[in-house]
Amino acid sequence: MNPAVDADQACGPFSGLRVLDISQGIAGPYCAQMLWQQGAEVIKVEPPAGDWGRHVGTQRDGHSALSVAYNAGKRGVCLDARHPEGKKALRRLAGSADVLIQNFRPGVAERMGVGYADVRQHAPGMVYVSISGYGPDGPYAGAPASDSVMQADSGLMYANQDEAGTPRRMGMLMADIATALYAAQATAAALYRQARTGRGSHVELSLFQACAALQVNDILAHGMAGARRAGPVSAPNGVFDTADGRLSVLALNNEQFARLCRALERPEWLQQPAYADNAGRMARLNELHEQIAAQLATRPSAHWIERLAREEVLHATVRDYDDLAAHAQAAHVELLQTLDQPGVGALPYAPLPGLARRRPLTPAPRIGQHSTEVLQDWGWSQADIRALMTAGALRQDDTQPEQA
Repeated sequence: MNPAVDADQACGPFSGLRVLDISQGIAGPYCAQMLWQQGAEVIKVEPPAGDWGRHVGTQRDGHSALSVAYNAGKRGVCLDARHPEGKKALRRLAGSADVLIQNFRPGVAERMGVGYADVRQHAPGMVYVSISGYGPDGPYAGAPASDSVMQADSGLMYANQDEAGTPRRMGMLMADIATALYAAQATAAALYRQARTGRGSHVELSLFQACAALQVNDILAHGMAGARRAGPVSAPNGVFDTADGRLSVLALNNEQFARLCRALERPEWLQQPAYADNAGRMARLNELHEQIAAQLATRPSAHWIERLAREEVLHATVRDYDDLAAHAQAAHVELLQTLDQPGVGALPYAPLPGLARRRPLTPAPRIGQHSTEVLQDWGWSQADIRALMTAGALRQDDTQPEQA
């Protein structure tokens, strides 16, 4: 084992855990990366073309923002599982892992020789994690699934409809990220069971299930009301322009509305029967918002923030990511770490919350950057490694990234 890896692993509850991540994209890789943040050794296995996530969105020097975000800290191995020797090597690696994570369509891992039934014969205590779009069987099992597809198919777009009732995609990879979080939690539970009983298990979950679980309250509310009301559920509740920025301002109940009236010096609102409760305020949402908008536009944000904070009104500056980094609380809690990614530069990285100790960040690997190193650490002989290299089944990246 690499001594530097050992030292890094010491800062987390999963120290010493070996995770083989053969997944691609977001849900599987992020699940594995969260285990890395908690101390695990994570080996990222990619085909010669690399994880498809490397080629999506903002890209530089063989990485995308997506591939850096969800693969930081891992060591990279490049195996061609279409090659007979590569397929054997992948199966051998799987037999040495404590956790295997894959997110292929049903049947693909089996064709690669690393389906659950294949792997458990050699590693019965393994926690094997399968993430799919719709599950291992059923009428949609083989259907292609992406974050946008799942946002539409699971009701997330319906949940994010505008006030005219038009469904909208959420502006982040919500379906994939939620699935990764649920997968990491289920993996941790399976590892706890393994520690108690010594038995391995097969964790199976889908984006479809995860998106439904994420919306449990909204689905239940729909069952109670029979419909979903677009827009806010309290009044006032909106984003308003100030003289130099934007503020989100809201009141959830009568007490909070009274605080807002004091902050804006509008005592007359408290005397109006139409504003006596949330139902009345909701019925007059537009007129209430128009009055607040006209008032907030007359002064800069700092003026209103001081007043709203004094009365403990629910409010916040509408921030972009540069503003987030400059947030006073962000500095206090060290919200962002710096990730030095070769060929890209210093990047802000938001780590997993709730960690007793943060693991020092290391870069996301290039395709096959650590192929020979990992196999050596996992007990392979030099002769076996050379044979795989000669056959073209194993590839080692020895290139140096561009200087950022």
